[in-house]
Amino acid sequence: MAQPTATAPIPAEIETAAPASAAAKAAVGVLAAVSLCHLLNDMIQSLLPSIYPILKLSFHLDFGQIGMITLVYQIVASLLQPFIGLYTDRRPMPYALAVGMCFTLAGILLLAIASSFKMLLLAAAVVGTGSAVFHPESSRIARLASGGQHGFAQSFFQVGGNTGSAVGPLLAALIVLPLGLRGVAWFSIAAVAGIVVLIGVGRWRSHHLARAVGRRAHAERRSGLSRGSVARAIAVLTALVFSKYFYLASMVGYFTFYLITRFHVSVRTSQLHLFIFLGAVAAGTFLGGPIGDRIGPRYVIWVSILGVLPFTLLLPYVNLFWTGILSAIIGFVLASAFSAILVYAQELMPGRVGLVSGIFFGLAFGMGGIGAAVLGHIADLTSIVFVYRLCAWLPAIGLLTGLLPKLKKA
Repeated sequence: MAQPTATAPIPAEIETAAPASAAAKAAVGVLAAVSLCHLLNDMIQSLLPSIYPILKLSFHLDFGQIGMITLVYQIVASLLQPFIGLYTDRRPMPYALAVGMCFTLAGILLLAIASSFKMLLLAAAVVGTGSAVFHPESSRIARLASGGQHGFAQSFFQVGGNTGSAVGPLLAALIVLPLGLRGVAWFSIAAVAGIVVLIGVGRWRSHHLARAVGRRAHAERRSGLSRGSVARAIAVLTALVFSKYFYLASMVGYFTFYLITRFHVSVRTSQLHLFIFLGAVAAGTFLGGPIGDRIGPRYVIWVSILGVLPFTLLLPYVNLFWTGILSAIIGFVLASAFSAILVYAQELMPGRVGLVSGIFFGLAFGMGGIGAAVLGHIADLTSIVFVYRLCAWLPAIGLLTGLLPKLKKA
């Protein structure tokens, strides 16, 4: 492969992380910055499901309309992410992360001044655009700064997002609930802070690209599998993402309504339970990657998807105390899957970090959005309790993990 010139776009597969001995400290700083901004980004985005009870009362929405808001947000993010990842694989954009956060800022400001259901949908679409730009590129930065510990880097990056998702409902209870919908505008401060930090990450990325210019491009490393085997493995991973994110859609979008309906708790109490669940998700995300680095992502996928089945089957039939315990266990175990799935897929398709990240983050958003809409419609036709009895069987799809081929350790 020819040596790249200073004016040619640099393919993602020839961008290499700096040697660990020279750049370890700088890489940790970059990972911390990206994880912090993931926290801020997802904290802001988690406001949508957190304030659904407020939106339902203020705009007289039914469950179907609540699901439609989530669908618009997540479908926009789902459709855009693979294209953005593919584009930046070929033509890197160092400041894409800061641009993505600008979209998130615009979306929450629209949400704060929304006066109709259509404006809510527009705000959801703009926030979704911010996610579509942010996630593939930030996942790439995490991999570049990983020093070869890809599972750890992805978990470190993702735990920021999960922590933000957990903090969002708590802040919504403390800020938005007493102030009303306009209290959402206070979160613009977090978005502006994220933009400032991401400009610094963009400078690091620009410097990284400048150092990559002049290096000889090596042949792309292959996974050792045929195209058919890779396609079948991607299909299995897609089914596993479906299982995980349909179940998470039931928890993130409707857990507060389930607790209010079944146990007659207050909105604030239901949001605190959601915070506990999302906190467990953050903890599980952090541990999944490092464990995958040690034992292989395939084994982590086995345990995290199929292993959660007994707990999901019990959840709809226990009291409030055990609902809290089981929801935390479910969140912790199930969350460890995504880092492992993402690293496994990146090993299946070497040199396509942006595309793979875009596809699987896009699938995660898309499955979550479709799940929210479908489950909202089912809840309107039956009951919110029935939704949880139905979703309890989703982790059984984890049996498909047995079809994934074993990959040679890089």
